[in-house]
Amino acid sequence: MSGRTAVQAHRGSPDPATGIRENTLEAFGRARALSADGVELDVRLTADGGLAVHHDPVIHGVGAIHELATADLPDHVPLLADALRACAGLVVNIEVKNLPTEPAFDPSDRCARDVVDLVEGAGLQESVIISSFWAGALSAVRASGSVIRTGLLVISAFDPVTAVTGAVDLGCAAVHLPIALVSGATVDVAHDAGLVVAAWTVADEGALVTVLGAGVDTIVTDDVALVRRAVDAG
Repeated sequence: MSGRTAVQAHRGSPDPATGIRENTLEAFGRARALSADGVELDVRLTADGGLAVHHDPVIHGVGAIHELATADLPDHVPLLADALRACAGLVVNIEVKNLPTEPAFDPSDRCARDVVDLVEGAGLQESVIISSFWAGALSAVRASGSVIRTGLLVISAFDPVTAVTGAVDLGCAAVHLPIALVSGATVDVAHDAGLVVAAWTVADEGALVTVLGAGVDTIVTDDVALVRRAVDAG
């Protein structure tokens, strides 16, 4: 692959010191202000089928998202439609949260299908990538016939070459590797297979040097300013 490395803000760019929480409209706005190329965010289904932007299955002090109605979500938890509007002009990496290890697991993968419907309805197919650790969610996107790109998220216990093969088999455009699995050799294998490589989650100079040296296409980061400076200087 070629071109400048993309800088993607992990859950937006939260800033606890000023009260900006992750996965909020304020965090997405801050990512834009810091000149991120894109934003990574997480989506879960509410009890009444809303697409809530939140990482954990439970909202502290409120309850489990899959047991809450959309109207019961606290103000700081946005719906995906509002998040997409806040991220207009940016690439949005939507991680679908649906794992068999969680109480809210849905084998029908409705969340992935509803994300596809929303993104297509908004005409954002070209600026969105749908990612997940769960292969079923990515299969549901492909089965829908959508042109939205998908990315297989990989945990560090996986064999990276096997992960690349899995991403190809799922029809993915990308493989999203944790820093521990990123190497020049693995990136070359992925590129040879036609995949884009995203590295997550870069938060310090050492990790940044590693992933830039390996030639990844996208860096998902908790420090947009750090990565932005390095990419622009390179």
